[in-house]
Amino acid sequence: MPDVFVGRQPIFDRALDVVAYELLFRSSTTNWADITDGDYATSQVVHNAFMEIGLESLVGSKRAFINLTRDFILQDYTAVFPTDRVVLEVLENIVIDAELIDAIRALSEQGYTIALDDFVFDEHLRPLVEVADIIKVDVLALTRPALRQNVARLRQYDVKLLAEKVETRDDLAYCRELGFDYFQGYFLCEPDIVTGHRSPANRLAVLRLLAKLQEAETTHTQLEAIIRQDVSLSFKLLRLVNADPSLPHQIDSIHQALLHLGTKFITAWASLIMLADMDGKPHELMVTAMIRGKMCELLADSQRIPDRERFFTVGLFSVLDAMLDSPMADIVASLPLTEDVAQALLTYEGVLGTTLRGVLAYERSNWESIRELGLDRWVVGDAYLQALVWASAVGRQLSSA
Repeated sequence: MPDVFVGRQPIFDRALDVVAYELLFRSSTTNWADITDGDYATSQVVHNAFMEIGLESLVGSKRAFINLTRDFILQDYTAVFPTDRVVLEVLENIVIDAELIDAIRALSEQGYTIALDDFVFDEHLRPLVEVADIIKVDVLALTRPALRQNVARLRQYDVKLLAEKVETRDDLAYCRELGFDYFQGYFLCEPDIVTGHRSPANRLAVLRLLAKLQEAETTHTQLEAIIRQDVSLSFKLLRLVNADPSLPHQIDSIHQALLHLGTKFITAWASLIMLADMDGKPHELMVTAMIRGKMCELLADSQRIPDRERFFTVGLFSVLDAMLDSPMADIVASLPLTEDVAQALLTYEGVLGTTLRGVLAYERSNWESIRELGLDRWVVGDAYLQALVWASAVGRQLSSA
């Protein structure tokens, strides 16, 4: 039974590139929102991130936002943090007084980046604002006029503004208009649907390739036929296979490349191509898709369900509406998917759909939903950690090819 959990949520810049992750406490209690001991939660996040999982596995080269309680700040537990890898986030429920402000100022002087969480300007908080580098604003907690007023007051200071709880693309557009520097929230999960948008032909070729790879009776001849339809795909595959220094001779045919690499590697390669070529979409969307796919596959394996490859497809394809800015129904209709895969994506029905719902519930830390679905939260959490490591490894391997 796993006993290590750390949640993470990406933070984007104005170009929608991921610049950091907020690390989040994950407990074993049934109430996902019940954090009764903030010091314990912070210590668990720090221990698990730095000593169990490893910061590199969690955030790669990005920075980690870590929530700090008053005691954690005053007791100088922050000495364990490298100044260039973390952002110290001061929680909104901390009692602000001269002692705390002095401690935060000292941390700033040591080179730490200071962020203030869920911040609404008030005159007595001015000394805290003056030592902060980043101020996070809960955009759902304020009306738009109040949000605009709050931003205007904060812009008087030398700080970066981070909009959190950005739930929709409309929220994102408005926060960009107000001049926010960073964004955090679930807007990737709730895409703006553009009716009638057509995807480039090569992207659909990759999608058809991935769908065909999930079929049990797929042959190399069938895969070769799909790849040959697109010159770019053919070129990428041959360049990839010939990057292997152990090859005794150059491979110059699609068929030979498929035999050498194998279907498992081809699946990962096609996944990366599909999700990396997203015309301005955040890179984190690719990571999310790969993690979801692997989580679904691992959960199927844990339940000894056959044909787990279909579970990978469901998780991977669950971001297609966000990636293609098209309704999921239109996307599913254009792909050669089996009925159960299609229904899982459209209505979350069947064992495939239930598994996907469990993965989505874990992303939102909704333990109650996981329980109602009949899933073991420990098994789901372990699948998440394995999927996170796998997605990072595949990304590094394929991007360096």
